[in-house]
Amino acid sequence: MTLLLMAAGKGSRYGKLKQFDGLGPREEFLMEFSIYDAIQEGFDHIVVITQKTNVEFLKEHLASRLPEHILTDVLAQELTDLPEGLEVNAERGKPWGTAHAVWTARNVIANPFVVINADDYYGKNAYAKAASFIKQQGNTDRFGLVAYTLKDTLSDFGSVSRGVCKQSGNQLLSVEERIQIADKNGTIVDMDSGIQFTGNELVSMNFWVCSPSIFGQIEQDLKHFIQTGENLDKGEVYLPFVIQEMLQQGKTSVEVIPADSSWFGVTYADDKEIALQQLSDMTGRGDYPSPLWG
Repeated sequence: MTLLLMAAGKGSRYGKLKQFDGLGPREEFLMEFSIYDAIQEGFDHIVVITQKTNVEFLKEHLASRLPEHILTDVLAQELTDLPEGLEVNAERGKPWGTAHAVWTARNVIANPFVVINADDYYGKNAYAKAASFIKQQGNTDRFGLVAYTLKDTLSDFGSVSRGVCKQSGNQLLSVEERIQIADKNGTIVDMDSGIQFTGNELVSMNFWVCSPSIFGQIEQDLKHFIQTGENLDKGEVYLPFVIQEMLQQGKTSVEVIPADSSWFGVTYADDKEIALQQLSDMTGRGDYPSPLWG
């Protein structure tokens, strides 16, 4: 089974490359805890998508830590990596979005795989549930979304963007992006739209179980985005939107899988202290060895 980690973002609100911040008790990156949890559940192929300048460093870093039987690919997300025949004259400094990050791995993944953010902690149970879903579905085109309870994904230091799930039973109908959700005096509200939430809603934290069929859809969407020529300087192709398009076109179904697990991330610089404490506490309880890789 394959775990793909998206680690090419630049962390504008965090102030640095948070994917490579040493948050563990022995300076481990947050992504290393995700990799560790996945390996414990039988994942044996790790794919990391990062910036070109970080590829060699991350290859060496992971090679010195991960067990020898784990296959590792570290790939660069590059602006010039586009579907054949496309030319772009836009001036931009950032990649084409999370869907393009996943598409970067099209030549190294041939079976169902998990996609996560490298700068989020998802909890052990999330990987157990994802592994179970992959084993049950085999090589079908069914997708999965490991989802979290909204109230458990907020930051104490500012508003957050969350994809709120709309469901029929355990089947995903849509993901509605709300871009300024915060807890205001005990009321959870999206300050952009004014919509209030109970806090018990399930939300996407970009933990997807995907079929390789997604690569073809991403390629189509990249072509459409670039050929239309709208907002080429700053626009992006987002993974949730690609999956939602496949869902609406009847190309796949998406099962919503409650994570029943803790989540934390480092959206803001002040979130770092919470992450440091959480990882320290879990290591102290024996949830993780220290050092993580022996």
